[in-house]
Amino acid sequence: MTADASAAAEIRGALVRLRRATGLPVAFGGLVEPGRPRVRISELTGTATLALSALAVVSGNGLGGKAVALARPCAVTDYSMSRQISHEYDAAVAAEGLRSVLAVPVVVRRRVRGVLYGALRTAQPLGDRTLSAAVAAARDVEQALVVREEARALLATARPGAGAGDGAAGAAWEQVREAHAALRALAPRIADPALRAELLSACGLLTAATPEPAAAVRLAPREVDVLACVAAGATNAGAAARLGLSAETVKAYLRSAMRKLGAHTRGEAVTAARRAGVLP
Repeated sequence: MTADASAAAEIRGALVRLRRATGLPVAFGGLVEPGRPRVRISELTGTATLALSALAVVSGNGLGGKAVALARPCAVTDYSMSRQISHEYDAAVAAEGLRSVLAVPVVVRRRVRGVLYGALRTAQPLGDRTLSAAVAAARDVEQALVVREEARALLATARPGAGAGDGAAGAAWEQVREAHAALRALAPRIADPALRAELLSACGLLTAATPEPAAAVRLAPREVDVLACVAAGATNAGAAARLGLSAETVKAYLRSAMRKLGAHTRGEAVTAARRAGVLP
C-alpha cells in the first residue's frame, strides 16, 4: 500500500468512527494534493449522491477551504445561508442535501494534510460534543500519519546491527525501538482489519531479522505490546496509559511474558525478547 493510499485509509477509518461516535448521518473528507493548495474529497460515508466525490476544495474557499487556510475547525449551521464562508461549492452541497456542516483539518508538523467533514441534513447547531468527536478523529489520523512517517524514515536510515556504543547509530536504533512501541500501541485502535494487519507487519520489519533458535518463544500480541513499551522506557502506568489498559492488566501481561521468556526482571525480559526477535 502506498503512502497516499495508507493516508486515505486513515481518513476513511476516522470518518466511520466519527459517524459512530456522533450519530451524524454524513461524513466525508480527503487529503491535500501534493504541491497544490487544495483538498480532494475522496472518502464518503453516508452520502446519497456522488456530488461531493472528487470535489477539489481550494484553500480559503468554502468551509473546508477555510479550515485549511486557518488550520483550525470551522462549522456552519446552514451552509447555503452562511455569511462566514464563500459559496463556490453550494451546488454540490445542496445536491447532497446538507445544511449543518463542520470541517476539521488534519495537521501534521504544522502542515494541513487533509480535512474531515461531518454534516446534518437539517439546519441546527452542531454541539460541542460533536465538534470534540470530530477533532478527536482528526487527531487519530494525525498520530497515525506521524507514526507511519517516522517508522518509514527510521527503516530507511537505521542499521539493525549497530551497537549501543556506536554513537549516532545506537541512538537511531533506540528511536526504532520507540517507533516500534508506538506502532504496537496504535494498531489495536485501527478498525480496518487489513490496515491493522499491514501496520503489525511493519512492526515485524522493525524487529531483529533472525532470532536465536534456542530463544524461540511465543508471546501473545498484548504481551509484545507491553514489552515494547517497557523497552522504550515506560513504567507500568505509562504502558497502561499508552495501551488503554489498567495498570494491573499491564502487570499481568508483563508477568506472563517474563515467565515465557524465563526472565526474572523487566530488563531481562526485554533482553530475552530481543534475542528471540520479538523486539527490535
